[in-house]
Amino acid sequence: MKKYFPFLVFIFLFGCNNDSFNNSNPYLANVSFSIDINTTLPAYTALQYPGNPVLIANAGAGVQGIIVMKTGGGNSYVAWEASCPNQYPTSCSRLNINGIYANCSCDAFSYSLYTGDGGQQYPLKQYRVETNGGVVRVYN
Repeated sequence: MKKYFPFLVFIFLFGCNNDSFNNSNPYLANVSFSIDINTTLPAYTALQYPGNPVLIANAGAGVQGIIVMKTGGGNSYVAWEASCPNQYPTSCSRLNINGIYANCSCDAFSYSLYTGDGGQQYPLKQYRVETNGGVVRVYN
């Protein structure tokens, strides 16, 4: 047992990483930001119900804005970059919301706002989300 102890400690310390978050995309800059969204305000009340995405185009929120959506009961939210993930940002690369999908007008690709998948080389760029009562914090 003593000879395996260092090995077990190594696995425990380095094998259990909950922060395996990866949103690398060569087309989109990895900008740092943090935004608090109060879902009780009229502009964001749609976020109190699953399947109602909201585009937030505030300066400094992502590259070309962010799309936030509640995905289920409780406090389960997702947040995505509002830029087409398979091309560099241009005047036509901001995603348009169509129900639970985000569409890129430049290349006509469509992405699920539940999973971020669009069947292309890169999925939607995902951001971290924390909730505290009626406030949703999105950050990178």
